[in-house]
Amino acid sequence: MTLPPNARFDTVCLHAGQEPDPATGAIITPIYQTSTYVQEALGRHKGYEYARTQNPTRAALEANLAAIEGGRHAFAFASGMAAIHAITSLLKSGDHVVVSDNVYGGTFRLFERVLTQYQLSFSYVDTGNLDATARAFTPATKLLFVETPSNPVMRLTDLRQAADLAHDRGARLVVDNTFASPVLQQPIAFGADLVTHSTTKYLNGHSDSVGGVVIAAHDDDAEWLKFVQNAAGAILSPFDSWLVLRGTKTLPLRMQRHCENGLALAHYVDAHAAVRTVYYPGLPSHPQHDLATRQMKGFGGMLAFDVGSLERARHLLNAVRLMALAESLGGVETLISHPATMTHASVPADRRQALGITDGLVRISAGVEHIDDLREDLEQALRGL
Repeated sequence: MTLPPNARFDTVCLHAGQEPDPATGAIITPIYQTSTYVQEALGRHKGYEYARTQNPTRAALEANLAAIEGGRHAFAFASGMAAIHAITSLLKSGDHVVVSDNVYGGTFRLFERVLTQYQLSFSYVDTGNLDATARAFTPATKLLFVETPSNPVMRLTDLRQAADLAHDRGARLVVDNTFASPVLQQPIAFGADLVTHSTTKYLNGHSDSVGGVVIAAHDDDAEWLKFVQNAAGAILSPFDSWLVLRGTKTLPLRMQRHCENGLALAHYVDAHAAVRTVYYPGLPSHPQHDLATRQMKGFGGMLAFDVGSLERARHLLNAVRLMALAESLGGVETLISHPATMTHASVPADRRQALGITDGLVRISAGVEHIDDLREDLEQALRGL
């Protein structure tokens, strides 16, 4: 089964990195649940020695994700945070990183509570503002770390401008592409050096696996990441690799429905009297709607909206019946959450307020259910407000 060199994106998602099993002809990549491999003779083996270092199921996933993101190499890790931590291992003591100010709370926690202990420093800025981003650079800046759209208030960064800015100053551009998925944007095509995902989210898509990936555009970064993956050992398991491979086969189909439902729910809450502010790049009222139209191939399934207070948010979150009150996102089922006390609880309260992560903010990850059922669930939950 040979993938044509000009294969379209949907076909790449389905077939890249995967060949029929040579032993049986199985069309699905097997789960190679082994810790080690028998060698033919001393110093002679079949390309695999120890499962932390290499695993055929993980290798198939990594080849698949590299192709989907348009990168040269990919490395799968045990979580999205392990993947981000591996990226920061490219840094040395004294280095500086410019970061999107509305970054995921777990990323902020890793940077501020862990990595600052190793003499790394971080500046947080609205990376949608190119001038402000440029001012945040110092001679020690080695990475520009961007999340677009950002979690949870859906701010966007112009990836082409961000790449040019970073490269002009001798830094790498790193993009967390979790919210968009490769279906909606491919940052390497805009000049990014490294792309990361929580594979837990849209890539897996079924809420049954935790993992992360880094896709590298350059061989020198890939060589180091491969070394770190083996040396630190935070690898994705064979079974989780298999689950994500299952997910990427239907990624384009799922993202189409996620986008349709996300846009419909955004329009619904935008017109609702109980809702104050809606954050969704597909709405013309979003301040970066034009950028989203140019840079993305769809607006995604993530939206957030402010109902005014913690009490009102609590009422809504406790009143939904079909939507599940849970952390995470990107699964086929619709999830609803409260960023201030859930995903961004590790961010100081004053900082949350400045970013728009108020106590009244609610975030929805639109699933693939029938849109009328989702609207009706929101309608009955909002009625009490």
